[in-house]
Amino acid sequence: MLVSLHVKNMALIREAEVEFGEGLNIMTGETGAGKSIVIGSVNIALGTGNFRDYVPEDADYALVELVFSSENEAVRRMLEEQDIPFEDGEVIIARRYKAGRSVSKVNGETVPVSFVRELAAELIDIHGQHEHQSLLYEKNHLKILDGFAGEQIEEKLALCREQYRAFRQAKKQLSEADAGEAERAKELDFLKFERNEIESAALVPGEDEELESEYRRMSNGQKIMEALSETAALTGAGDYSGAGDEVSRAMRAFGTAVLYDESLGDLEQTLADIESMLNDFNRGLSGYMDDFVFDAQKLRETEERLDLINRLKTKYGNSIEQILEAGRAKAERIEILTNYDAYLADLRKNYEQSKIVLRKTADEISSIRKKCALQLSKEIQDALVDLNFLDVRFEISFRELEEPGENGRDEVRFLISMNPGLPLKPLADVASGGELSRIMLALKAVMADRDEIGTLIFDEIDSGISGRTAQKVSEKMAVIARKHQVLCITHLAQIASMADHHFIIEKKPADSKTVTNIGLLSEEESVEELARILGGAKITQTVLDSAREMKELAKNAKKY
Repeated sequence: MLVSLHVKNMALIREAEVEFGEGLNIMTGETGAGKSIVIGSVNIALGTGNFRDYVPEDADYALVELVFSSENEAVRRMLEEQDIPFEDGEVIIARRYKAGRSVSKVNGETVPVSFVRELAAELIDIHGQHEHQSLLYEKNHLKILDGFAGEQIEEKLALCREQYRAFRQAKKQLSEADAGEAERAKELDFLKFERNEIESAALVPGEDEELESEYRRMSNGQKIMEALSETAALTGAGDYSGAGDEVSRAMRAFGTAVLYDESLGDLEQTLADIESMLNDFNRGLSGYMDDFVFDAQKLRETEERLDLINRLKTKYGNSIEQILEAGRAKAERIEILTNYDAYLADLRKNYEQSKIVLRKTADEISSIRKKCALQLSKEIQDALVDLNFLDVRFEISFRELEEPGENGRDEVRFLISMNPGLPLKPLADVASGGELSRIMLALKAVMADRDEIGTLIFDEIDSGISGRTAQKVSEKMAVIARKHQVLCITHLAQIASMADHHFIIEKKPADSKTVTNIGLLSEEESVEELARILGGAKITQTVLDSAREMKELAKNAKKY
């Protein structure tokens, strides 16, 4: 459930912290007091709202923080996958806005806003003022039915999506393969040319690196010999005198000193090692210089070979390995085109088999849906009767698609008749805005019993209703609140009277400005607020007595 909301610098709210409770949390207030700011702040925290719509121009930053208590297994799994700490079931979602940028954090860890949206879907369900309009779009009806079916259908749907991808791939391969004979012959000739070009090169993995090294050595032969000659002159290699002679003289001179001081023996050995190493270096250097021969023909051959390899790299890949792999792929394609009838037969067989498998799964999904549709229709109809649709009939109709898709082969449609003798029709043809709102509430009530989402928010679901209907809506919300935490913004006393926790949202002057405050009402203050809603500007004792009676009746209604 949503434990608390902390808001700072959001529209008229300078700073507010609200602690919500279990059951039905009602928020009321005068029109324009800032009730929409509360829902807007929650939406921003959950990644579906925009700070720019609410942050005052004179504010340096803004903050919205939600604290949840959750035992939802999906929430725990999502946090573990992101290495986010999850202790005692507490989830803290915070979004801060500063200098035109927003940062989202979950339990202190910075996360992308997309992750916040995914996490929020497991924690809270917000029914905004116009969400009921989504019922008019029949594409949403299938999602609702599948959500009602739940675990019965989840694995089948996942399998169906996988099989549909395989079916589409098989269909695409068959379509692309069904080319004309002339096109195949042309492709075959070109593939043979490319394969022969690769094979005739007789490439060896790694030879390009060896050739480049050899080419670099030969093409810079003059520079190499000049550098080696200078080195030989300095070290005494070959016929040169240099460091080698100097070290030999040093060795002889040092030997005299050792005759008179044996403690210099270690240093004498070090000098001897230097002489030996220098002699070895000079012999190796002389051998390299004697053997070095500039071969113009070999340089040209190396250059031509490198040009061939680089040309093949341009056409077939960035390395010899990739070129050879391209050659193997072309050989496989040549094999296919050479035996094309057998290849086409295999593709057709694969296509037909994938279609059969997909249709079988789609049929199983359809069977589950039709069974669940009967139950869902009944529960929605019962819920609608509870909401003062006295002669309502509700059904879910099915239409089979010509070819199964990733969600099976069903199109579903919600049909309703709200008066005796009238035929069932699509919601869009029958229901008004206020009626759609109640239908959505009925749907939420039915679905709430089947999901793990702890908190539901209803923003002005009372739009367009009054009297007996409003009383029925309030009773239905109280029923939902027995199993879920419910937050509701309302203008109706019938709904507000059902509150387990009643909050007032009001504007007050502060430092030459108007600010919005949110406060929890006591029992008596809640009665006074009900009286304000009932009586308007002038609250008489009669109105207060009516409000108190309404509160008592609500308490009694919630017992049953």
